[in-house]
Amino acid sequence: MDAAGFNGAWDITVPGGAHVWWLKVVGADTPNPTGLMVGPPGGGMYPPDSMKVAGDELVYTFKQRKYALPGEETPWEKRPLRDATYHVRLDGPNGIKGYVEVDGHPETRKEFAGVRAPVITDKDDGTWKEGEPVELFNGKDLTGWKPIWPERGFKWSVKDGVLMNDPPTSDIVSDQKFWNFKLHVEYRLYKNSNSGIALRDRYEVQILDDYGKEPHKQGPGAIYYRIVPTSNPSKPPGEWQTLDVKLIGRYVTVVLNGVKIIDNKIIEGMTAMAHNADEAEPGPFSIQGDHTRVDIRKFTVTPLTQ
Repeated sequence: MDAAGFNGAWDITVPGGAHVWWLKVVGADTPNPTGLMVGPPGGGMYPPDSMKVAGDELVYTFKQRKYALPGEETPWEKRPLRDATYHVRLDGPNGIKGYVEVDGHPETRKEFAGVRAPVITDKDDGTWKEGEPVELFNGKDLTGWKPIWPERGFKWSVKDGVLMNDPPTSDIVSDQKFWNFKLHVEYRLYKNSNSGIALRDRYEVQILDDYGKEPHKQGPGAIYYRIVPTSNPSKPPGEWQTLDVKLIGRYVTVVLNGVKIIDNKIIEGMTAMAHNADEAEPGPFSIQGDHTRVDIRKFTVTPLTQ
C-alpha cells in the first residue's frame, strides 16, 4: 500500500450523524505525518494528538469528551477526557472508510466514510453577473425552511415580520440550493447570543454577541475557525445588524455592518456547522438555532452566474 494515498483533504459523512467532518493529512508517507480535523473532538479545527500509518491503516488519536459510554448521562463537558482512536483505510483512489472507538470500547464504535475534497476552480475574478434576488425568508412564515433534526423540535416562528427561534431547537435549512451568490442578512442578537449561517450548508459565518472585542477565529463574521476577520464592527445586543457575504467557488468576502472584514479569501474546507458534504455541488443555507436566540428580518440571496 502507498501511504501517500492518505495525503490530502477529505469530506467525511457519518451515517446518522448530526454533522459532517473534514480531515486533512500531510506526510502520511513520512515517519511523522500530521493532520487537522473538523468535527470531533469539538467545534473547531484541531491537530490530532498522534498520527501514524500502521499496515494499511491511518491511525490517529484525540483526547476528547464528546463520546459517552452506553448508559452514561453525565453532561459531555463534565465527562473525563478519554482517548478516541480513529482507524482509516483507503477505499479506492478517492475514498476512505473508517471507524472511531473510545478507550478501546467496541460499543462506542462509530463508522464513517469520506471522499477526497474536490478541486473547485471558480474564482472571484470580476466576470460574475447578478441574477434575480431570491427572498428566502418571506416575512410571514417558515415556507422554504425545514428542521435539520426534527427530533430536536421545530421551535422557530415568525412574529411582526421577524424570524426567531426558541432554543434549544433544531438548526434549520433552506429548501433551495445555490452555488455562487451574494447573501444579505439583517439580524438581531441578545446578550451572549451565539448563532451562525452555513453557506451551502458547509462553511459557517459566525454570528456572535462580541461587541467591542478584538476579532478572532470564532468572532463575528469569521469563517468559523478558518478565516479571522480584520476587524470587529459588530453592534451591541438589541440593535439590528447587517451581514453581506459573497461566495464564488471557495473565495469569500464578508461585510459586517458596512465594513469589509474578509476580502476574497479562500475557504480551504468545511467548518463544524456543516451538514452537507457534497462540496462540488450547490447547497442550501442553514441557520444555527440550537445554541441561543437570534432574530432575522431579511435573508436575500442573489445568484451569480457567468
